[in-house]
Amino acid sequence: MATPWTWSLVVQDELLSRAFHTCTALKGKLYVFGGVKSGDPKEMPLGDMVTFDPERNSVEMVSTDCSFRRSHHDCVQLGDRWLCVAGGWDGFRRVSSVFSYDTDKGEWSMWTEGPTNNPPVGLSSHTATKITDYELCVVGREGGIRTQRRYASVYTLRVNANTKTYWYKEEASKTASRSGHSAVLLPDVPKQEKRPGYSLHVFGGRDSAAVDIAGQWSKDKVQINSEHCPRLTEQLSRLVATETAAPSPPKSLRHLSCSVMVGPFVVAYGGETLTKSRDAVTNGLYICDTRFSPLHWFHFPSPDRQQSRVGHRICLLNDRLYLVGGFGVDGKTPCAQICTLDIH
Repeated sequence: MATPWTWSLVVQDELLSRAFHTCTALKGKLYVFGGVKSGDPKEMPLGDMVTFDPERNSVEMVSTDCSFRRSHHDCVQLGDRWLCVAGGWDGFRRVSSVFSYDTDKGEWSMWTEGPTNNPPVGLSSHTATKITDYELCVVGREGGIRTQRRYASVYTLRVNANTKTYWYKEEASKTASRSGHSAVLLPDVPKQEKRPGYSLHVFGGRDSAAVDIAGQWSKDKVQINSEHCPRLTEQLSRLVATETAAPSPPKSLRHLSCSVMVGPFVVAYGGETLTKSRDAVTNGLYICDTRFSPLHWFHFPSPDRQQSRVGHRICLLNDRLYLVGGFGVDGKTPCAQICTLDIH
């Protein structure tokens, strides 16, 4: 039986050759920042900003400011203007500092710690999820390069893009120890005894399929920037109804990439399995139907090993899902490509 989906090449450019970067959709473009060119831990991470314009099908370097180098970081858009980067590896240590790129002015700014800042020792392969333009939820294992934790800390990160200040507050809640995980903010399934709001679901990054809830918010405390995706939503609905849809959540995977919501669906792809020492980079597509509790996950394997990815990003823009960069099947060769998900 033919695979009902594939990643189709959109553009290939050496500026995209990287892994463990971030990719953020803003103003009709994809902004790709940082990452690494190889798996050599002695190699410094990148500090450039590259954009992809789907209207012109063009890739452009918009900033080469190498004073801000990061990999294994996370990035969110604030106020439809700023790209806010939190934590990551700077080539010497894990950091928890915050800086931003102003897409209107093309300027970088290092932010200042607020007076009540209680930062993690350091963060990498963590997640930073936007709750509002002034609040992020950070989940990840903290500590130095040799530190191992039994749990992952949860932090509220207050941010102000206008004053360029930030402050962390450690929450009492914890999650299981995770690194290279995914986090997605999902609406609660309505129940008679509970007013539905939003919960942050954390999965991957450990040797299990378990999902943790890292935080919960009422509807009035959350700022959702949802994108209207009628074409892609219809295609995903059709795909999960096919015979190839195998009920299975992501299990024992790290450094997979997870999309924002596409209608009622969340899409995750690729990653590195923790159960193999060889052929560890995967090429499986996972689709989650969030209208059910517990969540309904479906797995769609692919026979094409050349589309295996780790340290990549998938990003939603203009009713299309893009696959950006990452290491390929050998886990060390960067893919200088942007592909789009095609569902037949």
